[in-house]
Amino acid sequence: VQLQASGGGLVQAGGSLRLSCAASARTFRVDVMAWFRQAPGKEREFVAATSWSGGSTYYADSVKGRFTISRDNAKNTVYLQMNSLKPEDTAVYYCAAGRIYYSGSRYVPDEYDYWGQGTLVTVSS
Repeated sequence: VQLQASGGGLVQAGGSLRLSCAASARTFRVDVMAWFRQAPGKEREFVAATSWSGGSTYYADSVKGRFTISRDNAKNTVYLQMNSLKPEDTAVYYCAAGRIYYSGSRYVPDEYDYWGQGTLVTVSS
């Protein structure tokens, strides 16, 4: 499975961006799609996740209420709508896909088998 992320850019604080992640195919090896981010000098952190089938969504506390993850099954694409952006949201955003067996695992980067190339989001103050 190949993932292609897009939609990053430069935006002022309070602005919005929508990221997209297109998967090359659907497979039984993937039941969860997620977004992670990594700021300079920091570890990669969980942002949001969604299941392909059940529609469940999960968010990091830092983005809850501002970001929305959604999916288009027909297009094999997952989106991350980011509103009310803050300078601390500045990071490279990565989409990830994997088969998650334990609920706590969805927040752990190592549990995901497939990764996109990353797209840079810069929020200016």
